[in-house]
Amino acid sequence: MIIIERKDNEDINRMLKRYKRKHKNVRLMRELRSRKHFTKKSVQRRNEIKNAEYRLEKYGEE
Repeated sequence: MIIIERKDNEDINRMLKRYKRKHKNVRLMRELRSRKHFTKKSVQRRNEIKNAEYRLEKYGEE
C-alpha cells in the first residue's frame, strides 16, 4: 500500500501529483494486470526475448 504523508501547508493537488508519481514508479497497475491471467514460464521468457530483440533493433547500436 502506498502512503503519502502531507507536508506542512501542502496543496492537495501537489499531494496527488506525488501519489501518482509514486504509483507509477512502483508499477502497481502493471503487476495487477499481469496477474490477471496466468502465463507459463516458457511463454513469459519467449516474450522477454522478443521484446529485447525489438529494443535492440529499434534503439540498439547505431
